[in-house]
Amino acid sequence: MTTTWFITGTSSGFGRLLTEHLLARGDRVAATLRRPEALDDLRAEHGDRLWTARLDVTDTERVRRVVDEAFEALGTIDVVVNNASYGLLASVEEASDEQIGRVIDTNLLGSIQVIRAALPHLRAQARGRILQVSTAGGQTTYPSLGYYHASKWGIEGFCETVAREIAPFGLALTIIEPGAAPTSFGTSLDIAPPLPEYENTPAADTRQAFLGGRFPVPNSAEKLTEAMIDLVDSGATSLRLPLGPDTYEDVRAALTGRLAEHEAHRDVAHSVAAGSRPRRDAR
Repeated sequence: MTTTWFITGTSSGFGRLLTEHLLARGDRVAATLRRPEALDDLRAEHGDRLWTARLDVTDTERVRRVVDEAFEALGTIDVVVNNASYGLLASVEEASDEQIGRVIDTNLLGSIQVIRAALPHLRAQARGRILQVSTAGGQTTYPSLGYYHASKWGIEGFCETVAREIAPFGLALTIIEPGAAPTSFGTSLDIAPPLPEYENTPAADTRQAFLGGRFPVPNSAEKLTEAMIDLVDSGATSLRLPLGPDTYEDVRAALTGRLAEHEAHRDVAHSVAAGSRPRRDAR
């Protein structure tokens, strides 16, 4: 059975790999990217099963127009994949206002607007699903990636809400959390000029790991891509799909640590409830 996909950010990385794999197996793809000519080779090979459009997801009006045009051209879209992303390597003080705006506009607001544009069409179909590509960094953190985390934690919270809101319409949303893989992400990071004050700190350690090629990359980009496709094929509708041992272990450690800290505050949390007995300092 042929499945029709709408994918953002298809010029490289997971977006490009997804497009290649899906076309190779006979699916249809509406691929959006800032430079459509980057997919000329795939268009020549797969013809009208590949529909392309120029799109920068930070342009909200363009997002709405392109999503509408894709549904009109293809009739039905089964899967919407929010993949376009912008990575910023900078401590909190090092980033410029422009860099901060771009990471939030792309990863958070851009993804939100794609979902908002697609939902009326998906509801009208009474079927379909959304895959939001996030990262382990949507639930855990690394120094020098604070603004990236802000965008990914934000979109995960938004998507949790969306998933609950759209379930009554027969629609599903899954947050994909791929671990580090040899895609273009590491080499395409925007890197802010370092401040000398942050030398010999965890922020500098993360920066040097990326720049020196020492940041662990334990996953196969091909296998990650196949796992995303397998999820859709299986019909599973889990809220999250962690992919990679790094994602699994890092997120598990983060969740375990947060739960332990949460439990440590149980008494004080309950102490402020109306009607509870006031706590008194020990004398």
